[in-house]
Amino acid sequence: MAVNFETLEYDIGGVRTVVKAIGSGKPILFLHGAATLEGFDFAEGLADRFRVLLPSHPGMGLSGPAPHVADISDMLLHYLNLMDALDLPEKPHLMGFSMGGWMATELAAIARERFDKLVLIAPAGLNDPAHPATPLGGIAPQDFPGHLTHDPAVAGRFFPDGSDPAFAESFGADRAREGDLVGRLCAPFGMGHPNLRRFMARITNPTLLVWGERDRLLPASQAPIWLENLPDAQFLSVPETGHLVPQERPETLKTIGDFLAA
Repeated sequence: MAVNFETLEYDIGGVRTVVKAIGSGKPILFLHGAATLEGFDFAEGLADRFRVLLPSHPGMGLSGPAPHVADISDMLLHYLNLMDALDLPEKPHLMGFSMGGWMATELAAIARERFDKLVLIAPAGLNDPAHPATPLGGIAPQDFPGHLTHDPAVAGRFFPDGSDPAFAESFGADRAREGDLVGRLCAPFGMGHPNLRRFMARITNPTLLVWGERDRLLPASQAPIWLENLPDAQFLSVPETGHLVPQERPETLKTIGDFLAA
């Protein structure tokens, strides 16, 4: 059964920005990763207690083109402007996954007073050579599901299976469009910032770090570095789980919700 989202649309600095929304209660702003192939249906698992706001990044997903984006600072400004446009009745929680976790880290560091709690799910951003991420360009297309989830069948449902050529064509076009934006964000330093630890030191917001123990894209061995540098962080390690934690282990959303509601 399809999840019943509201669709909100804003003009943010000339970029048509589409925000999917679901649920009621205290707001959560969720920043997605380097692709939108898995969609936002996971948010139904939080909608019983929160109003979850799920924007597509400029130039990605449902949002319009953003040829001006040159690096991560453009994205941070975009989301500060989106916050102004949303005009929320109370301070939202901030949640970021993978590349969105990198964005959320920098956003919380520069504007910590605008958010309540922070949740980071398998965040990118560190670029630590002792705990390297898997280069996406080195993964064969047929191997992507096994890199996204410990059980490849979970991620496999988000990929073309050969039965619908039109879907396969649109899937490829979407990934190419999103890959262009991600490439611009990563041009300066890769998917992160060399001073991210310094950013983390400013984040006094209570933080929950969530990581799948079997993550093949961003290794969970990075987690201690985050925990050492975030002033007020807890850790949720999810066994037998890959990168797409909410999709592979939807039950973790209750734990996340409990942290945010406490």
